[in-house]
Amino acid sequence: MDEQSLLTLLRAVRAGGLTETEALERLRTMPFEDVGFARIDHHRALRQGFPEVIFCPGKTPGQIEEIARRLAGGGATALLASRADRDAAAAVARALPGALYHETARLVSWGGLRQERPGLAAVVSAGTADLPVAEEAALTLEAVGHKADRVYDVGVAGLHRLLAVMGRINAAGVVVVVAGMEGALASVVGGLVSAPVVAVPTSVGYGASFGGLAALLSMLNACAAGVGVVNIDNGFGAAMLAAKILSAAPPTPANA
Repeated sequence: MDEQSLLTLLRAVRAGGLTETEALERLRTMPFEDVGFARIDHHRALRQGFPEVIFCPGKTPGQIEEIARRLAGGGATALLASRADRDAAAAVARALPGALYHETARLVSWGGLRQERPGLAAVVSAGTADLPVAEEAALTLEAVGHKADRVYDVGVAGLHRLLAVMGRINAAGVVVVVAGMEGALASVVGGLVSAPVVAVPTSVGYGASFGGLAALLSMLNACAAGVGVVNIDNGFGAAMLAAKILSAAPPTPANA
C-alpha cells in the first residue's frame, strides 16, 4: 500500500465505485499483517517510498513465497528479495510470475514503481571481485526509481583508471564506493568529488583483511570530508541511503 494506492482507494469510495465494506476489507491488514512467522509491514511504502524488502537468509522457501504473495496482495507494485539463492528466487517466482533473479547481486526484483525518481547515483567499484556488492547497490537504486551509473574496476592499484572516468562520477548527486582489500578507494573518491560518498567495505581480500574489517576501519578513518560508511558487504543499505540523499536534494543539472 503506497500513497497513490491509498488515494485511488479513497477516490473509488467517494465516487461510489467501491463500498465502504469493500474498502474496509482492503484496509483490514493495514498497517501490518500477522502471518504467524512474520509480521508483514504493508505501510512501509507509504512511510518510506518502497515496500518492505525480503531478507532471504534464515527463511525457508515457503516463508519467502508467502511473504512475497502477501506483500503483492497488500498492494505492493514492486518488490525486492535480497541475499537470495536459487531456491529463494524460485520461491518468489512462484508467488510473483515475472520476478527476475540477478545472480551476481543475489537479488530478486519484481514489478516497478509508478514513476522514475530524479537524481543520478554513481556506483563505483574497486575491482571485479567487488561486483556482487556493487550490483546489489546498483540494482537496488534502480528498483527504487533512481538511475545508477556503473563505474567498475577503477581501484587505486591503477589510479589512472579512476581519473579517466571522473567526469561521469562528478555528474552524480551521490557516489556509492564499493571496495575491499584496504578500502582506500573511498577516501580517494571522497577527495575528488563534491557529492556525498557512501562507502561500502567488502569482504574481498587476503587474510589480514579480516573479512572486510580492514576496509571498514580504513573507510571509517577516511581523511576526505563527506564520506559515510555502511556495514561490510551492505550494498543494499548503501543504496537505500543514497536514494534518501537523492530524494532529499533538489534536482540540479548535476544530479537531475
